[in-house]
Amino acid sequence: MRSNRPYVQIDPDVLERVRQIDLLSYLRAYEPSNLVKVKGTTNVYCTAEHDSLKISNGKWYWWSRGFGGYSALDYLMKVKEYGFVEAVEILTGQALADWKPSIPAPKKDEPKVLLLPPKNKDCDRVTEYLFGRGIDYSLIQECVADGTIYESADYHNAVFVGKDKDGTPRYAACRGTMGSFRLDASGSDKRYSFRLLADKPASSVHLFEAAIDLLSYATYLKCEGKDYKGENLLSLSGVYQPKKELKDSTIPIALSTFLKANPQIKTLYLHLDNDNTGRRCTAALKVLLQKDYEIVDAPPPVGKDVNDFLLSYLGIGQQKTHRERGDAR
Repeated sequence: MRSNRPYVQIDPDVLERVRQIDLLSYLRAYEPSNLVKVKGTTNVYCTAEHDSLKISNGKWYWWSRGFGGYSALDYLMKVKEYGFVEAVEILTGQALADWKPSIPAPKKDEPKVLLLPPKNKDCDRVTEYLFGRGIDYSLIQECVADGTIYESADYHNAVFVGKDKDGTPRYAACRGTMGSFRLDASGSDKRYSFRLLADKPASSVHLFEAAIDLLSYATYLKCEGKDYKGENLLSLSGVYQPKKELKDSTIPIALSTFLKANPQIKTLYLHLDNDNTGRRCTAALKVLLQKDYEIVDAPPPVGKDVNDFLLSYLGIGQQKTHRERGDAR
């Protein structure tokens, strides 16, 4: 069903409305016979065509294929394999040729509405998972206590929460405790990525690709007898892709937001991965920021990422590959 149509510019207002349509609402309206409630649950559904495609709490995941999404648009393109234009036409009930272009209204800088997954009654599975990756137990408990880490009630994912200066959750990364599932919660604002901030003014910040790497570094500092609470530790919510010309790249929004809010920062420590992507991102940040900051390239001395290094440092054998364990951004 892939489309070979030429590029078509879609009215931004129409596209935004389409992207807000969740899969459950779409199936109830357009494919009711394809919607099946999973027995023994209160709000979990699957499709008659694919019983491993589960729908719950505003998102869906096709377990047998290892991918998912939130919107009906994602479903039509990834599962039904419609082209983008056809999927939009289905959701609007209108052919693109019939659309009349409208003058887009000025965009308002309105905060995103974060839809956090429901919390599980305890955090046992996530605690076991993180402890198995070498993360300090008391550090895990501190994060659980302040609500920056919890276990979701639906799939028992680890949820890493980023908060704004007022302590309001603005970002959440959901990561499977088994397998490679990873998905940011709907409405996540990457400006407020997962972080542990210094308990007193500090002139430096340590940067990591993933929440797991951040927690691994904090654990390493504790093992070395150093106070991780005296450091700013910031996850970039995954690594961005620099442009071919590094000087034309942009600074990750989590970092630019943090630097703007913390003008006292003078030094950036880059603990990015030892792979092509991590090295290229490090090079881009050096080019973009070296005029205003001291940049210290500090990749993990052992392994691909900081968690690999921690496991080696602790003498913990790695029995799972990165894909199997699912790195948390």
